[in-house]
Amino acid sequence: MAKRKRMLRATMADGYVKTIGPTASAFTHYWRIVAQLTGGRTEVFWGHTKSLREATGKQAAAAEAAQQRGWHRYEFEVVELEEL
Repeated sequence: MAKRKRMLRATMADGYVKTIGPTASAFTHYWRIVAQLTGGRTEVFWGHTKSLREATGKQAAAAEAAQQRGWHRYEFEVVELEEL
């Protein structure tokens, strides 16, 4: 029997809304890194995970990436996904 596919939505603090799906995966959280680069440019990295612990684990990787890539600053955010 096939798993039921779901549509998921993440709403970030700045009002950005990301829709994920249809998916049968058990995603629970969405993470996003907004990096400020030289020359005023911005780069965004994002993903979805199956647990809050997995999502917050990305924060250490973000700090390492900031040093390696020379980001001026970055914001790391995690929100819980809601089913539509």
